[in-house]
Amino acid sequence: MSAMAKKAKNFKKSKTGAYVSMGTTAFGALSVYKQVKMARQDNDTLRLIDAAVSAAAIVTGLAILYRELKRLGDDDVLLG
Repeated sequence: MSAMAKKAKNFKKSKTGAYVSMGTTAFGALSVYKQVKMARQDNDTLRLIDAAVSAAAIVTGLAILYRELKRLGDDDVLLG
């Protein structure tokens, strides 16, 4: 494995990688918001349920990433 490939593989387990993942996951909330808005306009219950499940997945993903960030920062005095 080349040095660049190894560096890219370890990016996900870094603080920067966790922040990027949290940002992209939170960005998905915009899509869910648009989906809820359209579902309410159309009175489409099935789309509204789909949006609620998607929102739950986003919240769960953010919680997992936050836990990973805390785990990475255990040795940092400022993060606690």
